[in-house]
Amino acid sequence: MKRRMFLSAAFGAAAGGSHLRAQSGKARIAITFDLEMSRHFPTWETTHWDYEKGHLNDHARRYSLEAARLVKGRGGVLHFFLVGRVLEQENVDWLKEIIAMGHPIGNHTYDHVDVLATQPKDVQFRFQRAPWLMRGRPPAEVIADNIRMTAEAMRERLGIGPNGFRTPGGFAEGLAGRADVQRMLLDQGYAWCSGKYPRHSTHRPDAEYLAAALEQAQPFRYAETELLEIPMSPVSDIHAFRSARWPLARFLEATRYGVEWAIRNRAVYDFLAHPSCLGVVDPKFAALQLICSLVERHADRAEICGLDAIARAL
Repeated sequence: MKRRMFLSAAFGAAAGGSHLRAQSGKARIAITFDLEMSRHFPTWETTHWDYEKGHLNDHARRYSLEAARLVKGRGGVLHFFLVGRVLEQENVDWLKEIIAMGHPIGNHTYDHVDVLATQPKDVQFRFQRAPWLMRGRPPAEVIADNIRMTAEAMRERLGIGPNGFRTPGGFAEGLAGRADVQRMLLDQGYAWCSGKYPRHSTHRPDAEYLAAALEQAQPFRYAETELLEIPMSPVSDIHAFRSARWPLARFLEATRYGVEWAIRNRAVYDFLAHPSCLGVVDPKFAALQLICSLVERHADRAEICGLDAIARAL
């Protein structure tokens, strides 16, 4: 218990366990990119990416690499989560450069599957179109294999194993109540995951409404298995720009509020974005520059780090 400290009662209870914080007392700010394609980007009519999540286009790859260089140049790291099918592409030199810079890369499943799916039709769009790819196996077996295959592809193509696991999509309660999925991740060697994305509204005119959701986005251990959860912090780029159709200025306002809230409360803020989306609406990296500037301004109380560093500190 010496390595775990509980947040004050103001943070409330998390689904499945109690919130944790690092002993250092510093706010931990993570910048994370999910390496996948996103429907409605670069144009609203674009929807075929649902079936080709790992076919990153040139723009998404360039944006990821430039973001990695920017954050590295400002003294931080950018934690990537990789859809395994990306590694089927001819050139992965850009990923190797990201690795050489010291940025961690985690597992995001091979086909962007729903890890909570219990029916074959719910596993992924690709398997709806081509159900024979499941080979008649139950969803749990397909999902476990999808995660395992990504780790194998990373070792074969990149020479590294995955640094953590993020679920495709975020779940309001994370993996709470699904001890089977928690145990599957533990059995595959993952001590922590990022699967919770708290409920929140995007319709309020001010940023204050985010406070309750940010409180629920703090790390905790699932009661069933002690698997560590590091939630994604609202508002993600997909939620802002695809679901709510926000302008960039409003997204930056919400991001500023989230980072400043974490600094005030010595808490965790896990910025979630997708280069296939953020790269279209924020080509000049205003969000990343904002986060880096806020942390630099409060260097005595905050730091930018990967989710693995957050996990080690708990």
